[in-house]
Amino acid sequence: MKKVQVITDGACLGNPGPGGWAAILRYNEHKKELWGCEPHTTNNRMELRAAIEGLRALREDCEVEVVTDSEYLKNGITSWIHGWKHNGWMTKAKKPVVNQDLWQALDEQATRHKTQWTWTKGHASHADNNRCDELATRAAKDQNCSG
Repeated sequence: MKKVQVITDGACLGNPGPGGWAAILRYNEHKKELWGCEPHTTNNRMELRAAIEGLRALREDCEVEVVTDSEYLKNGITSWIHGWKHNGWMTKAKKPVVNQDLWQALDEQATRHKTQWTWTKGHASHADNNRCDELATRAAKDQNCSG
């Protein structure tokens, strides 16, 4: 099984506001950059979209390390999602899960692969995370949705 790294980030100008997401896929010496945007969204939705689209871009089942600077994304997919699914997509407070559509899409993509989720400090020393931030911010500003 191929070992791939997917580095992700989301950005939003205002929250809500115009948003962008980016993912970098690394396999051996290969690197692919992806990005997209939405005209009216939230930062959390863009973080989720980055991971979904990064995983979706993999053409075959892989062993994937997803690197994110979003604790919301990492905690949601590794911990909270199990309770949400068990409780019919309701939180412990008996309220509908926010961004359920994207959590379900992410769950579908993540279960295609053997995934490991790694948190990294944002705007710090992770070069690919910094590049994702740059791509996501540019996509949000320019509303350039085809990368």
